[in-house]
Amino acid sequence: MNTIIKILLVALIVTFSNVHAQEFQGEATYKSKRKIDIKLDSTQMASGMAEQMMEMLKKQFEKTYRLNFSKIESLYKEEEALAAPQPQGVNMVMVMSGGSDVLYKNIKEKRYTNQNESFSKLFLIKDDLRDIEWTLGSETKNIGDYTCFKATTTREVEDIESGISINGDKDLSTADKEPKMKEITITAWYTPQIPVSAGPGNYHGLPGLILEVNDGSETVICSKIVINPKNAVKIVEPDNGKEVTQEAYDKIMEKKMKEMEERYRTNDRGRDGERIEIRIGG
Repeated sequence: MNTIIKILLVALIVTFSNVHAQEFQGEATYKSKRKIDIKLDSTQMASGMAEQMMEMLKKQFEKTYRLNFSKIESLYKEEEALAAPQPQGVNMVMVMSGGSDVLYKNIKEKRYTNQNESFSKLFLIKDDLRDIEWTLGSETKNIGDYTCFKATTTREVEDIESGISINGDKDLSTADKEPKMKEITITAWYTPQIPVSAGPGNYHGLPGLILEVNDGSETVICSKIVINPKNAVKIVEPDNGKEVTQEAYDKIMEKKMKEMEERYRTNDRGRDGERIEIRIGG
C-alpha cells in the first residue's frame, strides 16, 4: 500500500510540474537589422538607381518577429509586412539563406519543426535540436527592464559574402567550386529573470530567455515582452507541408538554386534592361 501511495504522489508531482510549466507563458517581439556593405558601380546603373536599391535593401532586412514561449515549447514567426517596391526597370533577385516561416521548438523533447515555403512549395522540416556549445560570460547589460548576461559560441558557415551581379557580368554560381568555409562568432544576451531556454530563430539552450543575438552581420533584439498575457496564445506545432529532414531540405534547396541560376543566365541572353542579383550568406 505504501508503494502505491508513493507512486501516486510522484505521478501527481510530475503532473503538477508539467501543468505549471505549460501555464507559464510569454510573448516577445523581436526586430532584426542587417549590416549592408555593398559597393555599387554608378557606371553600371542609371543615376539614382543605386540609392533606390540600397534603400530597398535596408527595408528588406528590417523585420519583426513574434516569439510565443512556455518552459517547454516555443513558436517563432515573422509578422507580415508589405514588400518594399523595386526600382523601376530593374529585375532584382534576392537569394538568401537561413530563413524560416514558422519555427516550432520543443526543448523537452529536443526537436523542432520548421514550416517553410520555398520556391512556391510548402515544406515541413522536422529534425532534432542540436545542442549549442555556449560559453557563459560575466559581462552584463540591460535590455529594457531586464538584466542580461553575455554568452558566445562559434560555428562554421559558407563564406558567401554579399555579392552583386549586374547583367551577368559577375558569375556568382558556386556549382563547380568547393564552398569556402569561415568561422563566425555569435554573441547572445540572455536574462535569467525569464527562466526559459528559448530564443529567436535557431538560438536556444541558455539559462534564460535570449533577448539579443548578433552574428557579425545581423542583429536580432527584443523590443517588447509580455509575461502570462491575459489572452493566452496556444503554441501549436505546424503540421502542413511536405515532411523532410533538414539534410534533405538543404539538398533540395541547393538543387533549386542551381536551376534558378542557370535559368536566369539563359534568359538574360539577348535581354534588354538590368538584372541585379544579390546573394546574402547566413
